[in-house]
Amino acid sequence: MFITWKFAVPIPIVAWATVLLAGFPSLADQVLGTGRIGSDNGAIAADWNAFTAVQPSSGMEQVPTIADLNQSDRSRGMAQVTSVSQFLDVNPTDWAFQALQSLVERYGCIVGYPDKTYRGNRALTRYEFAAGLNACLDKIQELIAAATADFVRKEDLEVVKRLQEEFAAELAALRGSVEALEVRTATLEKQQFSTTTKLTGNVWFNLTGAFAGDDVTAERSLRAPNSAFAPPQRDANNRPTRVQRQNPEITFGYYTFLNFNTSFTGKDLLVTQLVAGNGNSPANQFVSAGFFNSWGTPFLDQTGVVNATNVSIRELFYQFPVGDNLRVVIGPRVNHYRYFDANRFTFFLTGASSFQSNGSTLMNAVDRGSGAVVVWTINPQFQFTAAYLAENTEFLNPAVGFNTSSNPAFGLFNSTNTITAQLLFSPSRSFNLRLIYNRSSLRPTNGFIGGAAGEPLPYGYADDGFGGQLKDSGADTFVANFDWLITKNFGVFGRYSYGVTDINPRNSARSGGKIRVQSFQAGLGFPDLGKKGALGVLSFVVPFDYLSGTRFLLSGAGDGGTQYELEASYYYPINDNLALVPAFYAIFNPNNFDSNPTVFVGNLRAQFSF
Repeated sequence: MFITWKFAVPIPIVAWATVLLAGFPSLADQVLGTGRIGSDNGAIAADWNAFTAVQPSSGMEQVPTIADLNQSDRSRGMAQVTSVSQFLDVNPTDWAFQALQSLVERYGCIVGYPDKTYRGNRALTRYEFAAGLNACLDKIQELIAAATADFVRKEDLEVVKRLQEEFAAELAALRGSVEALEVRTATLEKQQFSTTTKLTGNVWFNLTGAFAGDDVTAERSLRAPNSAFAPPQRDANNRPTRVQRQNPEITFGYYTFLNFNTSFTGKDLLVTQLVAGNGNSPANQFVSAGFFNSWGTPFLDQTGVVNATNVSIRELFYQFPVGDNLRVVIGPRVNHYRYFDANRFTFFLTGASSFQSNGSTLMNAVDRGSGAVVVWTINPQFQFTAAYLAENTEFLNPAVGFNTSSNPAFGLFNSTNTITAQLLFSPSRSFNLRLIYNRSSLRPTNGFIGGAAGEPLPYGYADDGFGGQLKDSGADTFVANFDWLITKNFGVFGRYSYGVTDINPRNSARSGGKIRVQSFQAGLGFPDLGKKGALGVLSFVVPFDYLSGTRFLLSGAGDGGTQYELEASYYYPINDNLALVPAFYAIFNPNNFDSNPTVFVGNLRAQFSF
């Protein structure tokens, strides 16, 4: 139903419903962009661009004012009519209808839809009739005020007077509603967040436990055995020092994003993402030094900042189109994973949930960095992406040598940095193949390479083989990644990664070498499992299989064993704003020790999106 009167506030029911429903965007609008999560569009989460609330390539709509909504409805769907009898769903059964018909034909005071209906599919109610009458009253008052009173017939004024008397209650109620709507309209226009910025948010609660049948051997410092960051020493036999780790307690933590997506032209996008959290997943108690937040840890069960009490900027960048097929991204804190190594079955919001399964374990030394990304859509089947990023990751502490791109001692080009190129081949909506090359320049921290900014070393530490320090090192990583939705309810995916890191001892009397490592992943995906929009994932991962150079490893080599992992996760959306995600991991030969017991991890995640 849509009734409009002259010189009064319109009441477009559809438009007001739109305004009200805008307070409850779908999960896709909140975190994944324009499409609902599921298999109906052939992809669960095609790439990290979907993480913003708007796809810039298709244009970001400016947030309208209420006046804009009204004007849009008026121009889009309304047309002047000259007779009440043109409204097909109005029954001309009494004198009031005929009287109003006469007024409309003489003064043109009611507006309706082009198909000649009020779209109520029924006779007018007394309140709807009163709205039409009110429109004619306003029109007649306008004519009188414009000194054209002679145009208003005396007998029409008598008819209006009688109609006012018979519909006095309805007219009073209508005008009261109009006044209330005017107040609400003014309030909404004053209180709307922004006409150029869309705010969305995500909150995750994580209940996590980890268990092993016996103590777990880890390569850690004897001086700080409880630290997963302090590099081990080498003992009298030149082996990295080891400690025994006991079962941790169950934890309950949180992690949250606030996303500000701003567009000035409708095609550009300025992204500011804030992060806070206090997660410290139980499996971190088992890992060797440098492997904090790696195996056994759900991606969303992390702190995400230097200190758990902090709020930090996780992403800050601006992207804009150059022509029809090129997109340029530039910023002081660009998220590498938004543009590289995506996979519909391992996207962290809906797919495989652990750090080891979300992406390649050998890439990238720069999670977030300062620099630029260029995305070239060659044609519908091929896309090429290239980036230069210098390390500026939000959860790494500048006080101990990180965030080097903003440090004038190192700057944008003399810090840990990476150059990455990716070719995406999508012959159909159901299949994607990504070929990635990454060149890293690694700056040692306290003389060692590794940890969270050391890939393709998968988070372990390396020295010169004798406990000595290293110079800057170069590294190359190659990744092949595919996902294939075979049917609408079943798909497969996989990754293979290979990395080579140069070891350059600071002591010129010692020879350097190379560390070569590979990793594998294979898995199954089950879209719409049990419910539309749900996703079940099984993932098998060999996260770090060292091929050579283990003599340089302070942590990660273990006793020569090969760690492998099984993961099962199930994303179950309760509604557009809430999902539950149980996950279970089994880690065999943890820390690459054949002698270690299997570690089991259980995680239940509640995911809120708004």
